Formats: sequence, C-alpha cells, structure tokens
Amino acid sequence: MPSAWGCLRELQDMTNSRNQFPKLHNAAWPGVVGKGEGSEPPIGLDTMLDLTAAAEVNGQRFDGVDLFLFDPHVSIDSTDAQLEELAKRVKSHGLVVGSVVAPVWPPTGGGSAMGDDAAQRQFLAQVKKGCRIARALRQIGIRPYGVVRIDSACSPTEWAASPKANTQRIADTFRKACDIAEEFGERLAAEGEICWGGMHSTQHMVEVLQTVNRPKTLGFQADMAHTLLFMMGHNAPEDRLVPADFRWDDAAAFAAGYKRLTDALRPWTIDFHVAQNNGEVFGSGSHDKTGRHCLPNAPDGKLDVVKYAGYWLRDANGQPNKAFQHICWDGCMFPNETLMNPRTWNDILAMMVAVRDAHGWN
Repeated sequence: MPSAWGCLRELQDMTNSRNQFPKLHNAAWPGVVGKGEGSEPPIGLDTMLDLTAAAEVNGQRFDGVDLFLFDPHVSIDSTDAQLEELAKRVKSHGLVVGSVVAPVWPPTGGGSAMGDDAAQRQFLAQVKKGCRIARALRQIGIRPYGVVRIDSACSPTEWAASPKANTQRIADTFRKACDIAEEFGERLAAEGEICWGGMHSTQHMVEVLQTVNRPKTLGFQADMAHTLLFMMGHNAPEDRLVPADFRWDDAAAFAAGYKRLTDALRPWTIDFHVAQNNGEVFGSGSHDKTGRHCLPNAPDGKLDVVKYAGYWLRDANGQPNKAFQHICWDGCMFPNETLMNPRTWNDILAMMVAVRDAHGWN
C-alpha cells in the first residue's frame, strides 16, 4: 500500500514530465458538490481556478479544468455572452475546459432516468442544455476535448423495485440522450457509482452500456475511488470481484479483482478520474453516500494510484490505449480547509504527473 508524505515528496522530485498526453485537469466541482445547506459553504469558481493555476511541481502545471454546469459555478442556462466571459476567465489562468457535468438530478432541475415521461423530459432537457454549453465552449476555442457526463439520477433502492424494467427505462433515456448529443457533436460518459441505480456495480454498468448499444456516443466515466467500491460489491454484494473474506493485505486477490474490474469497463471508458480511496463510503450536503475521495498521500489509502491507473490507461497488450485526451483529479467532498490549502494541489499535481509519466504518450 502507498506510503504517506515521503511518497509524495519522492514523486515531486521525479516529475520532469516525459509525456505530453494525456493532459492534466483538475475538477472545479469540489467547490460545489456536497457544499451548501447542511454542510460547508461553496467555494467560488474563480477561487478554484486560482488554486488550480497556482499549483506547480518542477515546472509542471495543470493544463485545464473540468466543470459542473450548475450554480454558483456555471449556470446551465448561461447565455452566449456569459459563456464567452467564462472562456476568458479560464483562459486568463492559462487553462482550458475539458469535460462538463450536466445537472441531470431532480434537485438540480433534472429527473430520474428511469422515471415517468415527465421525469425523462426533465433529464433530457438538462442533457440538451449541457451539450449546448459544451459545443459553445468548443466553438469559442477554450474546450479542445472532453465529454458531457451523465448518470441515472436515481438510487439503487429505487432501481431494485423492478431491476429489468428499470434498466430498460434507463437505457431508453440514455439512447434519447445520445440522439441529443449527436446533434451537438458531443459524446456522453456515464459515471458509474454505488449511489446511482442500475450503475452501481460493474455488471449492472456494463449491462446498461450494452443495452444502450451506442458505443460511439455513450461510454463510461471511470473514477478510481468509485470503481474501487464496485470491486468490493458495495450495494451489490452479488457482483463483488474479490472473495467475501477478502483482506486488504492480500495483494494477489486485490490485483485479480482489479483486473476483472478494468477488463470489463476499460473498453467502454472515455473519461477518467485519478483518485484515491480508503475503502469507505461518504456523503455530505445533498450528495448520496459514495466512494470516499482521499488525498493522494492518505495513509489509509488502499490504491497504489500510479500502478492501478495503468489498468485503465493501458490496453490488454500493455500499450497506452489513448482513449481520452485528458485525465482529471476528482477531490469531491474534501473539506474546505483542505481545498484551500495550496499544498493539496501540489501533491495532487505530483501524483497526476507521475501517472502520465508512467502511462502516457507523446
């Protein structure tokens, strides 16, 4: 298992980057997700841009940011003029925009992907608005790559009331979302997490993707923290990929389970989050409990991040798969004190550069 600060200092000493791709992004939404009522106050987008742009390790910096299309960061109803201004703000920090998250959930104006016709219309309306913003940012010239992220916007408990019918309904909604994305020249990535119904295990996620069957338009968004809990069978014990008596110190069983996980989902993966997880679930504010994101140097982190990122970034023959042009760090639901500490972002950047050096390309 990874060590703590010593490991990060060693990484920082080694980050004379050998590869130019994938580009390195930071997620801006940790300033919003899990914040607000019942939690800490949000951190504004400009502050998140400042923190991202200020991070530096041996001359290496973040290349861009991924965005959540929701207030107070970026309104899903932004005008063209507001998007032009957003692009100027991002560019002034020496950054670009990559992937964007459509606010498809009921509390953010969307609806359940397995809901009734009204809920489906709300879900698709948010996808359309998200794709419109994504295309506009691409046309402005600030967004050279990336996807529009979605999920099922419903819980595993709700889904379990009628699994087959609900998976079919989710697939129907996602197919209609693909039609919308294609109109805007965009691709969609479905982020599997243990908190999203029909997408809460490796098996269920693959079933949805296969049922939709639009691989050129809909792929998988893999987050190392969330998918680790897929392996453990949280919310779907029948789909666990390690033995029921698994111990964290059993490196062989861990590697075998992780290989099963990535062999199933890597062929679908078009967007990727580097992350650390301690094997626990966590939720704050209005966000459901899901894989806990930890700092890269967390002493209780279960992932050798650089090693296991390679399971996603390299194909079955061990070659870089070049399936996406950028990778992103997701520090979702970190405390504000952690987010506001410049050391946080230098340590994260060091880990990101190490991942690129190990598994990237030119």
